[in-house]
Amino acid sequence: MSADSVIEARGLTRRFGDLVAVDRLDLEVPRGQVYGFLGPNGSGKSTTIRLLCGLLLPSEGSARVLGHEVPAEAEQLKRRIGYMTQRFSLYGDMRVSENLRFIARIYGLSGGRLRRRLDESMRQYRLDGLSRQFARDLSGGQRQRLALAAATLHEPELLLLDEPTSAVDPQTRRDFWDALFALVEGGTTILVSTHYMDEAERCHRLAILDQGVLVADGAPDELMSGIDCRVVAVESSKPRRVMQELSQDEWILSVTQLGNRQRVLVSRDVDGPVDRVRSTLERAGLDSVCREVEPSLEDVFVVVTRHSAAGRGEG
Repeated sequence: MSADSVIEARGLTRRFGDLVAVDRLDLEVPRGQVYGFLGPNGSGKSTTIRLLCGLLLPSEGSARVLGHEVPAEAEQLKRRIGYMTQRFSLYGDMRVSENLRFIARIYGLSGGRLRRRLDESMRQYRLDGLSRQFARDLSGGQRQRLALAAATLHEPELLLLDEPTSAVDPQTRRDFWDALFALVEGGTTILVSTHYMDEAERCHRLAILDQGVLVADGAPDELMSGIDCRVVAVESSKPRRVMQELSQDEWILSVTQLGNRQRVLVSRDVDGPVDRVRSTLERAGLDSVCREVEPSLEDVFVVVTRHSAAGRGEG
């Protein structure tokens, strides 16, 4: 295992009966970064995280996390990692301070270190004024802060977060990501799954999963600059007609409506994509303003998952 990597997986596979949830995954997560899993529900993100925590047995393949084989050495690993699930998993009938103290003792904290980490976590995650509240009475954002505090009490080297912001508002999500970057500056490596494009763009490196398959891996800027298509923005007074006309052509990969604008993904081997889109619309009697624009991460996602489905023979 490379000294610069905290996770290495080779051919990692997990089946549930006939369903292949994770399919021959090769993965390398560098130290000291936020590494993201991007994908829709059912893409294998949560299953992969559970495999890496040692909570699930792989059907095939292998993984090393912080130098430990998983799941064989999961017991040695658990004191060095933190894990935050999609759903709030702390105890609703316990107070905030009681939850943190209970989790701290599970991780073996005691004496001065226990008191120090409880005080630091309460301040860091703005829980001071909530210490006597029952967890069940907290708002979504407060529960999220409590869950993150619990997952980091023992100062883990690696933090695994499974769609941690799926039930909170945009400002709370922004605050949460500020907290993650502060942890990275302190030396923690973070693996986080998401289905939000704006969150994926915040990651240092990103893996895109589709139906258990790794279909793209790289820094967000690298993925966007290396996309296998060109993007044409179309403005028209009849956007639905534009969409209907362009969706019929095989050389167009995707058409998405954004208000009165269309975002059109065109095969890279098409010459003069702007002129070709404009000509297609003119023949249909539609006036439009067309220009080429830079690809977005959402464009990358559309293209790589489309290629992935085509490679598996799907429609």
